[in-house]
Amino acid sequence: MWEIIRQIAAAGNTYFLEPDVSESAAKEYWMGPGLSAYVAEDAGEIVGTYTLKANQRGLGSHVANAGYMVRPGFDGRGIGFRLGEHSLAQARAAGFHAMQFNAVVSTNQRAIALWQRLGFSIVGTVPKAFRHLELGLVDLHIMHRFL
Repeated sequence: MWEIIRQIAAAGNTYFLEPDVSESAAKEYWMGPGLSAYVAEDAGEIVGTYTLKANQRGLGSHVANAGYMVRPGFDGRGIGFRLGEHSLAQARAAGFHAMQFNAVVSTNQRAIALWQRLGFSIVGTVPKAFRHLELGLVDLHIMHRFL
């Protein structure tokens, strides 16, 4: 998973991780306490991953949150869709009532379309909240769906 996280972070266009994040910091971010990490494999190679957690503690712990990464070069093969479906099933099985994404970068149109296909709606937009390495300050969307 480290190689996927390293490449996604280095691109600086979808995650808050520092582009030069260390392996130990990335592992803590993706697999630390309270997180459940999953992978998608193709011929024994990890081609995608997601992490699932409660969006908030305490009185907000009934809403799930997840993050997803597909290995660069493997886009368009349905890996993200399958990871999304799997995460929704896992969240339901874990007793969550809904899933919320707090920070979908507005320029990531492919991800937005994917989440909308899986039943998510944009419920809010935070103006210029993401510092995109190529485009500068861009908006973030908050997306939500009930399970």
